[in-house]
Amino acid sequence: MLALIQRVTQAKVEVGEEVVGAIGPGLLALVAAEPGDSESQILKMAERLLRYRVFADDAGKMNRSLHDIVGDLLLVSQFTLAADTASGLRPSFSSAAPPAEAEPIFDRLVAECRRISPGRVETGRFRSHMTVSLVNDGPVTFLLRT
Repeated sequence: MLALIQRVTQAKVEVGEEVVGAIGPGLLALVAAEPGDSESQILKMAERLLRYRVFADDAGKMNRSLHDIVGDLLLVSQFTLAADTASGLRPSFSSAAPPAEAEPIFDRLVAECRRISPGRVETGRFRSHMTVSLVNDGPVTFLLRT
């Protein structure tokens, strides 16, 4: 499982004209499931999303987590994140979980994040063409892998 996280002051996801998820200060996480992702990897990723320290403490160091600041989390499924781009001029998606496997993994991640997060957890819409808007704070962006 992969998650590209971005610290944001705000972010939203639209499908057509409808806003399906929106947050204030917190993290936007673009998430890709890989074949064979297990329950333990889902739990580990949820914990990392909530506890990864990317927010400034009083000394200005990245020492506070989303959990610490009671920030919002916007989870967006993005299979292209798992693309194999090692060679050629066109990505291969053989390293991404197929939709029938990826959707329950993503749904389980959302459920676990909602269970452990003190802040709001919003999502995009699986298998939909989405428009994602964000204001990256910093900019701060990290790739997490379980």
